[in-house]
Amino acid sequence: MAEARPDPYTQAGVDTAAGDLAVELMKSAVRRTHGPEVLGGVGGFAGLFDASALTRYAKPLLATSTDGVGTKVAIAQALDVHDTIGQDLVGMVVDDIVVVGARPLFMTDYIACGKVFPERIADIVRGIATGCELTGTALVGGETAEHPGLLGINDYDVAGAATGVVEADAVLGADRVQPGDVVLALASSGPHSNGYSLIRHIVAGAGLNYAAHAADFGRTWGEELLEPTRLYTLPLLGLIDAVREGAHSAVHALSHVTGGGIAANLARVLPPGAWVEVDRSTWSPAPVFRVLADIGSLELEQTEGTWNLGIGFFAVVAAERAAEAASVLAASGIATWQVGVVGGGTRPAGEFVQGAKGVDGGAVRLVGTYAETE
Repeated sequence: MAEARPDPYTQAGVDTAAGDLAVELMKSAVRRTHGPEVLGGVGGFAGLFDASALTRYAKPLLATSTDGVGTKVAIAQALDVHDTIGQDLVGMVVDDIVVVGARPLFMTDYIACGKVFPERIADIVRGIATGCELTGTALVGGETAEHPGLLGINDYDVAGAATGVVEADAVLGADRVQPGDVVLALASSGPHSNGYSLIRHIVAGAGLNYAAHAADFGRTWGEELLEPTRLYTLPLLGLIDAVREGAHSAVHALSHVTGGGIAANLARVLPPGAWVEVDRSTWSPAPVFRVLADIGSLELEQTEGTWNLGIGFFAVVAAERAAEAASVLAASGIATWQVGVVGGGTRPAGEFVQGAKGVDGGAVRLVGTYAETE
């Protein structure tokens, strides 16, 4: 019998059998996100989603978003903990869609790694599937790519894309915002997935170990910094439906506080000429932000363009419905408070952040002093 020839692709460092095993390990988690709209199951060249439900819309608009998790994955890799980073990915991708008032339909993911470790890949995808379940999103497909020689054996990165739908006359945004609207802040669960290059720089500079117990948090540094991103999609969709002004929602605009920090992300959803002063005294940033700033010899104000400092979302709401909106969100388990009011006309003197990310939006600045911790 002739001796079997070695597989040249395996010799080059790519293990297709490991990739197949990873798919088998993640199948059940992925299937839990599938409703009757998903056709074809797991493993096809393309995911299929029955869009016939969109016929009930008068003018359906598709919303799409794509993003990654950034350098937070380096902490997951350092601790060999991979089952939470997927929820972060869903937060970065799906929660951007709800900003325009869209309901998510489906998501796909992409994982690039130096070597496929099947259980590790399955853990990542299980986290993505968990996030999809918590946001009502079908995970219809994905790809795992092995890049030996480009990425280290334990290195990986994750990215995803999602699609949602919103009725054309229900789109939220700057054109709905009016002077006098109230700006509500929705609490974050921690840094989410933004500003981790600064976080890692501070931790490394202080010689801290992610596995070490941190007395300020009552758990390890790694556990604190891997806290999954809070998911806002379903609570916000519920809010949009619950708080109405006639045929339209009393929620006029939403802003996801991600890269760029607090002022810039709020400015993106305000109309030109509108301005907001966000009152720092209305909240106290969580210990994780205070401790990191202290270790890095930074004032909290210096990090406002990098970290969310405790605010994961803003909701701009008609003034007469603001208290009701805060109550609805609190009932969903999200602490919510008023941080400002939309102004019009001549804005106060001083430096404001004007628009962001190419958007010629409104102007925002933070004023006052942060509340002390309780």
